[in-house]
Amino acid sequence: MEEKWIQHYSSCHEILLVGEGNFSFAASLATAFGNASNMVATSLDSPEMLRINHPSSVSNLDLLEEKGCTIIHKVDACYMCEHPLLSHRKFDRIVFNFPHAGFYGPEHNAYQISLHQDVVRGFLKNAYEMVREEGEVHITHKTSHPFSEWKIEELAAEVGFYLSEEVDFFIWDYPEYENKRGDGSRSDDTFPVGRCSTFKFSKN
Repeated sequence: MEEKWIQHYSSCHEILLVGEGNFSFAASLATAFGNASNMVATSLDSPEMLRINHPSSVSNLDLLEEKGCTIIHKVDACYMCEHPLLSHRKFDRIVFNFPHAGFYGPEHNAYQISLHQDVVRGFLKNAYEMVREEGEVHITHKTSHPFSEWKIEELAAEVGFYLSEEVDFFIWDYPEYENKRGDGSRSDDTFPVGRCSTFKFSKN
């Protein structure tokens, strides 16, 4: 089968997508590849909550199932390496776009930032166990203040990753991708992306 690419992702990569929201990023990759049998797409929501929080997910899930993607619900990024369907798997790319702990105060609030850091730290610890030695872990994240205060490079270094590359992220590079708030009464709303990057982490 011919190898196909979309940005940093190849149809030959084994890809794990974490915190998928309405699964539109996974659907964008699957459409570019023409096949999604190389992909595992996960969300924190149960199937029931997903329909409530993200009504827009229905068509994306249909597309992913048609193209052979493995879809797993109720996957907590901070404990995913213990999940029975994931504990034995290794991936070439593990991707978490716009990680977020939920809304417990203003984004510049120190407590809110610490909650976000806990999510990112937990994800990275788990991803370290699940990524292949030559693989990469990608976090797409806003780079303006106060999001820069999350200090995700330092969090990655704590668990044994180094930043191999930082590239500007442009949402239009992924057709049909719709970033979602994911929490609260406006969970299915998009949010302004602004300045952001995809941070690529590799094992030391």
